Amino acid sequence: MIYGMLLYLKRGVDVMSTRKLLTNGNAFKRTDNRWCGVVWYMDESGERKRKSFSGTTKDEVNKKMTEYIAAFNDSIIESQKTKKRLKDRMQNWLEVFKFPSVERTTYDRYECTAKNQIYPYIGDKVVGDIKSADIKKLLNDKMNEVYAYTTVKKVHNVLNEYFRYLTQQEYIDRNPMISAPMIKKSNFLAAQDKENLPTSETITIFTPEEIKIFKDEAFSTFSNGKRKYQQAAAYILMLNTGLRTGEVLGLLNSDIDIENRVMHLNRGVKEISKRDGVTAEKGREVKVGKLKSATSKRDVPLNDIAIEMILDLRKEFYYGEDSPLIPDENGNFTRPVNFRKRYYRILKAAGIETKGLHSLRHTFATNLVNGIKQKDGTIKSLTPRQVADLLGHTTSEITELYYVKRDLTKLNGVTDGFEI
Repeated sequence: MIYGMLLYLKRGVDVMSTRKLLTNGNAFKRTDNRWCGVVWYMDESGERKRKSFSGTTKDEVNKKMTEYIAAFNDSIIESQKTKKRLKDRMQNWLEVFKFPSVERTTYDRYECTAKNQIYPYIGDKVVGDIKSADIKKLLNDKMNEVYAYTTVKKVHNVLNEYFRYLTQQEYIDRNPMISAPMIKKSNFLAAQDKENLPTSETITIFTPEEIKIFKDEAFSTFSNGKRKYQQAAAYILMLNTGLRTGEVLGLLNSDIDIENRVMHLNRGVKEISKRDGVTAEKGREVKVGKLKSATSKRDVPLNDIAIEMILDLRKEFYYGEDSPLIPDENGNFTRPVNFRKRYYRILKAAGIETKGLHSLRHTFATNLVNGIKQKDGTIKSLTPRQVADLLGHTTSEITELYYVKRDLTKLNGVTDGFEI
């Protein structure tokens, strides 16, 4: 008796959880000569309901019912997806929707974030069961495990995009991300006992002394006179032009106009995961393509040192005007990973603390905005807008945020005469 009751209750739960069509629609003509149609269905609670349609002709009503039934069946199929594990459904979303629509490097970053930072934590949870509390716990756990703020923000961004997609497609009724905003940066860093410094104070740059030491080591030679480091001039070129790694590696000899002291940036080099279609394979490969943004495609002026470094690079390797300025041993585009390795070898040998390759760009921009002392004692500097154009920034706000240093000494005495 008890077993029978339990079985009945279980069947009742199964029925109540099943949304399904009960009819394929029935069209009929009303007394006022208009046509109507009704489709009966059962909702998630097991309640019998109907959807009504009307039109001036039978064909019009039948068309409306056919479209509704097709959409209804699609929604049932898709709703089943929310009853599957997050890592299966999110991976499907990445491969079907994101892979064809974003840059390969962006997709690699999305997939890496999902596989390493999301799936191990909530990947086995059923999509439809994930609550705001689960998201908050994931973010807080990452914060407490002393992950970088940027890493946790990437986690939040991927989850936010995925659940927004589910909500827009009406696969879920409520987006759990609405009540799980990204932790404020100041609170995040405070929880990790880190100071929330101004952005301009978080970037790393080379001091004048470090630049001299770096140059000395970069161009050092063995006892036989052969240089220790291949294409060392490329790093000094970056220091004098502010180019990104992908930009400098994407330069062809034909992009450089020595006579008019300018280089034309038209392409960039990136390193992406090898793939068979959408499936990742072991290893990485070079991709030559468009630059980071529309403003990244620009002309960059060349100073005397930049020209000297270009000539030095061509003296070391030159495969023709249509070949890369910084080629590999086969005359092809150099892999960014190999370019970075050589840079770090120079830093280590020179005894300089580790700084990212982007620090060369930071040093260039910081000096331009804040000024360099000239031989006559004057300070030469550029406006943030000018530096933004040189760097390929979309707005000067980015330049000011990262490179304009606070000089509180300029405030000395400014309140004189404002005594209250």
